[in-house]
Amino acid sequence: MTKKLLLILLYIFISCKETNQAPPVQNEEIKLGIFNNEVPAITPDDRKEIDNEERRTYHVDEEYKYEYRTGRPDHYEYNYDIIGLDSLNNEVTGNVNTCGKFGAGIIRDKKGNEKDIEVEWYENGKMKGKDTDGMQYELKAE
Repeated sequence: MTKKLLLILLYIFISCKETNQAPPVQNEEIKLGIFNNEVPAITPDDRKEIDNEERRTYHVDEEYKYEYRTGRPDHYEYNYDIIGLDSLNNEVTGNVNTCGKFGAGIIRDKKGNEKDIEVEWYENGKMKGKDTDGMQYELKAE
């Protein structure tokens, strides 16, 4: 019995060594590293053309509000038609691409004038936007 106890203590003592190595990276940290380093920010021009990589992953699902989806499971990009009001209560329409909480696209006023816009989801189906001139918008996905 004493021999077994000594062997167990010896094993514990030998296996508990101090190292100068960093702890292994967790899967979540790896995903975040890939997302932050390899995924470019969405720009208004992204919605104009679908590149070859996006063409391979192009997906339409009539049950959802998005027009189409592209990308991979850890990085989907969605395209939405939007409608809303500017801060002066003028109606606008447009189209945006989003990834996660943020996106970009274009808006059109009643006269057909187009402006680039950046958007942020703040509620299911609702976005806040800001154009290149600083005008604020309340938008919803159609």
